Amino acid sequence: MSHSAREEQWAVWMRAAISGDVQAYHRFLSAVTPHLRAMARRRCEQFGAPVSEAEDVVQEVLLTIHLKRGTWDASRPIGPWISTIVRNKLIDGLRRRGRHTSVPIDDVIDILEAEDQTDALDRLDVDRMLEQLKDPQKTIVRSISVEGTSVRETADRLQMTEGAVRVALHRALKVLAALYRSETSENR
Repeated sequence: MSHSAREEQWAVWMRAAISGDVQAYHRFLSAVTPHLRAMARRRCEQFGAPVSEAEDVVQEVLLTIHLKRGTWDASRPIGPWISTIVRNKLIDGLRRRGRHTSVPIDDVIDILEAEDQTDALDRLDVDRMLEQLKDPQKTIVRSISVEGTSVRETADRLQMTEGAVRVALHRALKVLAALYRSETSENR
């Protein structure tokens, strides 16, 4: 089976899994796991990490795929999405161990180009979702999650404690997650 045919089959199974097909999800996980192991080993070698860390990366990737499967854009290829998760989990592991790493631009150029195409639509979706929040939650989410401002800077600007900002952010994200789930269930 060719690389693209394999990834298309994975995408078919993942789409079915997201729609609730447990058997398709099992087929997806069974098919993708050996590929994840090979990819994790290659990435460990590439980033100078011990190959023994590959299985930890695979387990973290499988957990992330399970938890974040609803974030995969089913209209886009699944391979780059999986590769990004593997790379990010490996980098997270290296950071936890105090290592620094750099990621070659060739590894992420496809992702960067793809993000540019949907950037305006994503901003519209974010703005529409944020409009459903009340202040100061809306301001806090926009500041921290969209603009990348720190909790401390946001707290100072809003004359709140850092703890109050964190609580408001957590509650706002729960509201947004519930709104998102209700919208996606309506679109099925």
